[in-house]
Amino acid sequence: MTGIELKETTKRLGDAPLGKLLLSLSLPGIASMTTMALYNIIDTFWVARLGYRAIAALTVVMPFHVLVTAIGEGTGIGVSALTSRRFGERNVVATNHVAGQIFPLAILLGSIFLAAVLFFSHTILTICGATPDIMDYATQYLVIISFGTPFLIFSLSANNLLRGSGDAVRPMIFMIIATVINIILDPLMIFGIGPFPEMGVRGAALATTISIACSAGLSFYYIVAHKSIYRIKLAQIRLNLPILRDIYRVGLPAMIMETTESITFALFTYAISAFGSLAIAAAGLVIRISDLAFMPMYGVSEGLLPIVGFNFGAKLWDRVWRAVKLACIGIVLTMGVATVLLEIFTPQAVGIFSNDPELMALAVPAMRITLSSLVIVGPTILFSTTFQGLSKGKEALAIALIRQFLFFVPLLLLLPRIWGLNGAWLSWPTADALSFIVTGLWLLREYKLQKQKNL
Repeated sequence: MTGIELKETTKRLGDAPLGKLLLSLSLPGIASMTTMALYNIIDTFWVARLGYRAIAALTVVMPFHVLVTAIGEGTGIGVSALTSRRFGERNVVATNHVAGQIFPLAILLGSIFLAAVLFFSHTILTICGATPDIMDYATQYLVIISFGTPFLIFSLSANNLLRGSGDAVRPMIFMIIATVINIILDPLMIFGIGPFPEMGVRGAALATTISIACSAGLSFYYIVAHKSIYRIKLAQIRLNLPILRDIYRVGLPAMIMETTESITFALFTYAISAFGSLAIAAAGLVIRISDLAFMPMYGVSEGLLPIVGFNFGAKLWDRVWRAVKLACIGIVLTMGVATVLLEIFTPQAVGIFSNDPELMALAVPAMRITLSSLVIVGPTILFSTTFQGLSKGKEALAIALIRQFLFFVPLLLLLPRIWGLNGAWLSWPTADALSFIVTGLWLLREYKLQKQKNL
């Protein structure tokens, strides 16, 4: 072994009881992802007081936000998978070279996004389906949040870096602090309470940007002050092409995979815009609520990834597959309960944001249709996570592309022609069902191959 001894938080990835380990890694991840979803939910809650057009404006900005998140998460997934694998190989010193790359990457990638918005905001919003009556609101929001993209990319990458060492608690704490800041600032800046001027949609964007910067600052201090297992030197902060190749061998497919979400989301909002800005606002409310429902899936996924990566590096194959099976059982049960509750209390959930009768008439059936596939979406996400942890990023990418472009896009083009707006909502669960079948069969094949190889 080279370098320092592994901390207990990292060693437990290979020897702790799987049930407790998954809970200890997943619960903080769920809390972190939930607080991350609350950024957009809180903005929508307060902006809804400005009318449905303001909700629609935030909705058409979401593909851009999803794209930035995809870049940050994709980079973070590559870093997390690589560092957890290096830990499993007992090569701790090498992880510092990987960890140091997140600093220049955040600056570089964030600056590219900022420049794109400053020069092409109208084009970006038009592609995302912005109608003329919401373009002004959407432009205000997009331009301001674009200044927070370097902070968002760094925060996402740093949180994954810490999870790669088995520390899921600190990212949760940092995200909770940032969310509390956003909760406090949102109404103050939107409505001009106290010393703050009334800024409307601009206030929501500024509050979000400040809170994200605070989260990035906390992660930055925790890493550079040697509070974590990482000991990054100045020379290791320079971009290193061989290390970047290793990071993006897993991270780039994951990044592209999540970028397809942004692309298909833009196609979705563009298709919905044909039914007017009220339909866009309804889609926005459904997406905000579904964001919360999806957080347990993503939290368990983040908990499973370092376990798979570590035990893959340590060649503990039986432990890899037991972890996958246990995680899938847990998420199916959780999502089953969530589906029942959300289907029963759909009007109440939508009513938290708006009681506009016209908006409710569109949003309630939309939510019931789109969330009907939660039980099968959870395992599908974990199947893809397993491929990432096994350093099979190409397979994970292929699965995502099949779901988005072989299933979802054709359905989005076809079903609205048959059933109108309800057809657009139906395209989501139908694509989810087809993707579950393909992904499950693919992972089963991988399991059989690994079993034969190890025997």
